[in-house]
Amino acid sequence: MYSNRLIFKTSLNDEIYYLNDTILINFGVSRNGLSTSSLNSGTNDNYKSVFNQHLSQEKIDYLVDHDICEYLINECQNLKIDSDSSTGLITLADMKNVSIVTKKFKSLEVTAIATAGVRTNASRAGDPASYWEDHGEFHFGTINIILLVNVHLDKSTLMEAFITLTEAKTVALNNLRIQSQYSSGFATGTGTDGVCIFSNADSDNTLTNAGKHSKLGELIAQSVIESVIKSIGKQVWITKKSQSNSLVRLNRYKLDINEFYNNLDDDKFEFIKQLKIDAKKQDNVAITTSILNLIDEVDGNLINRKEAYDLALKIKENCNSYPIKKVLEYWINYFIR
Repeated sequence: MYSNRLIFKTSLNDEIYYLNDTILINFGVSRNGLSTSSLNSGTNDNYKSVFNQHLSQEKIDYLVDHDICEYLINECQNLKIDSDSSTGLITLADMKNVSIVTKKFKSLEVTAIATAGVRTNASRAGDPASYWEDHGEFHFGTINIILLVNVHLDKSTLMEAFITLTEAKTVALNNLRIQSQYSSGFATGTGTDGVCIFSNADSDNTLTNAGKHSKLGELIAQSVIESVIKSIGKQVWITKKSQSNSLVRLNRYKLDINEFYNNLDDDKFEFIKQLKIDAKKQDNVAITTSILNLIDEVDGNLINRKEAYDLALKIKENCNSYPIKKVLEYWINYFIR
């Protein structure tokens, strides 16, 4: 796709380069910002560059016995940038799947640069933990977002922008109905996301609000939502079209399907063949989603189990597909009855 070259330039002359396994951004203006990286983390008033890097297996093996910050400093040397005024994110996502989205309103401009992989690490806030940390265990980001704003933001507004960005990332995942890998809920992120936000320290226009009511907050959210959705599509081929499938939706509630097939009187090959065809039909997706919503409501103790069960059976009867109806009946009896 790209090969060691400039791939994007903002209106402030921030230069975004693709360097094999790294996205490098050299700033065209003085930038203050906020970073979740181990290198120059927190807030800083003197950022000159930022990078997002794919970790090869060789680099992962190296990091097992080395400090992350030390590794990032070494990478700065390799990239010929000053480690004292830089920060960086690392991920398993491939940099060729980066998505860059700019949103504008009058003189205001926001650019989001995202890489995203959610196939194995997507999770929902409050899910059971996948690890516990003792004396510093290493882990790496999966959804990494770098945000560039062309106006000046102080520290409190940067923090507010961080909240808006995080909520927007969750909206992107919800729009795609990304499932958590650790529960039956929808994912709100991954367990290891990274974020960097930078404002224009040279600007004489200081904005004081980056929340959802502000135009700045709107542009931040819109750019993040679009860039994350595009990057997920590139990285793991999950799109709105691929998610519009009854079997994909049912997969969120995990159970041993072998029991269902073992008790099936029909020819399994023909049944599964027709099931895969019918799973893509919009009416079946709508019926499946309606029943799964009832399961969610029961699981959250929001509606009575018996009422949900009776209604789910009525909804199922509207399904014209024999295999989909059989599978839905199994799900209903397993999760609601």
